[in-house]
Amino acid sequence: METAYLSAVAALAGSAVGGLTSLGASWMTQRVQLTAQRLAHELSTREALYKDFIDEASIAFADAFEHSEADVAKLVRLYALVSRMRVLSSERVVEQADAVMQTIMKTYHAPNRSLREVAEAEPSVLDPLRTFSDACRAERGQVVTGTRLP
Repeated sequence: METAYLSAVAALAGSAVGGLTSLGASWMTQRVQLTAQRLAHELSTREALYKDFIDEASIAFADAFEHSEADVAKLVRLYALVSRMRVLSSERVVEQADAVMQTIMKTYHAPNRSLREVAEAEPSVLDPLRTFSDACRAERGQVVTGTRLP
């Protein structure tokens, strides 16, 4: 009779261990999937924000070469995008976005010039988004690898 109890207890213990193992594996799988989904959502949100900023800043920068008066609606949209970056992005990305904004404002206040004149005199001026793009790429790498952002 004792061997029957021992067999039953062993079977129940084996079932409990197997059930707990299955539960633990399911919990870990769910946790990894949720983390991956959160990361993908965070990256896509930032990428959409940076894309919008690059598009709007490019338009405003080109407009600044041809006009002395700033298009207020374009600038307000850009400042709104920078403010959203302050919530989501690293300090370096926000600093570079602010630098792009300053470049655009300086270009509006400078005398009107054609792109050809600028390209001949100062070709590096035509890429004000370079450091911003580099900062975004670095930040993306940090998010993907899980490195802490400043």
